[in-house]
Amino acid sequence: MREEKVSFQTVDNVTLRGLFYTPGNSSSSKLPCVVISHGFSAVKEQGLTAVAEYLSSHLPITCLVFDNRGFGESDTRQGAPRLEIDPGVQTSDISDAITYCQTRPEVDADRVGIWGSSFSGANVLWVGAVDRRVKAVVSQAPLMDGWSGFANLLRSDEISGFEADFQKDRLARAAGKPPMMIAVVDPNPLNRSAMTTKDSNAAMGGTEERLPTWRNEVTLKSMENFRAHPAGAYIQHISPTPLLLTLASNDVVTPTAASLEAYARALEPKELHLFDGGHYDAYFGGPGFESCIKVQADFFKRKLCSSTKTALL
Repeated sequence: MREEKVSFQTVDNVTLRGLFYTPGNSSSSKLPCVVISHGFSAVKEQGLTAVAEYLSSHLPITCLVFDNRGFGESDTRQGAPRLEIDPGVQTSDISDAITYCQTRPEVDADRVGIWGSSFSGANVLWVGAVDRRVKAVVSQAPLMDGWSGFANLLRSDEISGFEADFQKDRLARAAGKPPMMIAVVDPNPLNRSAMTTKDSNAAMGGTEERLPTWRNEVTLKSMENFRAHPAGAYIQHISPTPLLLTLASNDVVTPTAASLEAYARALEPKELHLFDGGHYDAYFGGPGFESCIKVQADFFKRKLCSSTKTALL
């Protein structure tokens, strides 16, 4: 397996940076590619590189992992704030990542898949529905409905305060002031934060000390954008592109019941992998990683590698 630092341009001329993985014993023939993007506030080193390493070392497949714009090593648009999550922009960037991969000489442009988790699990559902270049979609523990997801993460008595601050933030930005910010996680449940569950604090608390490219804050508008995410609203339009949903049996961040309801609306061909555990257990280092990545690798093998001579497994 070979790892290469890469960068590519979006349609609005923003430079995004990531890593491109190629199987170590790949031949001169063109290979499939999987574009891998991260969820809410995360950077590529938070479990994504492990996904790419597994896929490219066990399958004749290439992978692109990249930081979302404004996060990690990626740039943002001139004059726009960093650390702002906007699903409309992120989904467009995934499509631009696909375009970049299609230009690489080792990639078969007609065999590109996408992988996303949590917030980017919602993003890949959107992209899989509207970008017909995509030939396989893996969505892990995805947000399925921004409106209900927003309400799920906040105490009901917090919502009016958020609404008031959304308005204040808009007026402040219009006056040229910096955006209001919010912590991603906070160990004190009475303090305002974006990800309020206990497992979110356990998974992301202290990450700044381990990963200097990650920041424990996002713009307040990221939460307004979170609520507006249509997420699984287009899930039935992914067909006839194959879809795999990897869901935790006890997900309190992106509730399992909402994901199962959305899966019921998806059309064939579709596959469901329900594993025991919570939202973060499928990430690298979690108890569900090995079982989940094996199922996902098998899915990509069947859907993207059928015309490649042999898998590396």
